[in-house]
Amino acid sequence: MASALLRQSVVITGASTGIGAACALHLDAMGFRVFAGVRRREDGAALKARGSQRLLPVLLDVTDEVSIAQAAALVKEAVGEEGIAGLVNNAGIAVAGPLEVLPIPELRKQFEVNVIGAVAVTQAFLPLLRIGRGRIVNMGSIAGRATMPFLGPYSMSKFALEAMTTALRLELDTWGIEVSIVEPGAIATPIWEKSTKAADLLQATTEHESLPLYAEHLACVRRAIDEAAQRAISTDAVAQAVEHALTARRPKAHYLVGSDAKFRALLARFLPHRMQDALLRWFLKFPPRR
Repeated sequence: MASALLRQSVVITGASTGIGAACALHLDAMGFRVFAGVRRREDGAALKARGSQRLLPVLLDVTDEVSIAQAAALVKEAVGEEGIAGLVNNAGIAVAGPLEVLPIPELRKQFEVNVIGAVAVTQAFLPLLRIGRGRIVNMGSIAGRATMPFLGPYSMSKFALEAMTTALRLELDTWGIEVSIVEPGAIATPIWEKSTKAADLLQATTEHESLPLYAEHLACVRRAIDEAAQRAISTDAVAQAVEHALTARRPKAHYLVGSDAKFRALLARFLPHRMQDALLRWFLKFPPRR
């Protein structure tokens, strides 16, 4: 397979750490030429040291139009008339906090990275995908089907990616461009540690009068997230799903990764919303209604 893929190129955003780095290294090991989007040169150097000569770090900030255009031009020059075989929209952040007190700039930041950034990158690389008859893989989350309280901004962005994936799959079908979304559950990555620190900072700096009302609820969710982190599975499982989406003759539209993701998807599909809400409140040990 490596020899067959040797001249095929893929672009991955958010490849500095976590799922993006795992996907970059996995596809590199398979024989793909990987253009790994990173925001800092030192991150690219660290990733490059772990891969082969085929792995090429590219400076790419998905919220910066100039950065996106420069990355697309660099890749175009490198691949020539071959185009690219895949684009993995992985770059993402997790903004957390009660929606009542969340600063609107934080909500905008969440969507700028996770949604608008993914659309902007897709627009920039679609000409190369069309030439290479490539595929698009969006990195979603089970949170895009089943929302957790106080992770509303993150879940909202992942719900949007679900819609984006479906729209693109239908719009690009004429050119044979397959579009899939990967929906992991709890995965061992730095994103949640970063999110927790950001949430702590938000709570420390927000003077909204309603914030103290959520203290007990926030503690319950924090405990649940910490417990989930203990059960988190390796990023390798996500990388394998991305591999299938890029190489299978008939890729899936949705890839649920992890037993918790599959269980939550079943609940979201078959249980009435009020029952789902009651079950989640019980699981989180929320205080009773007042």
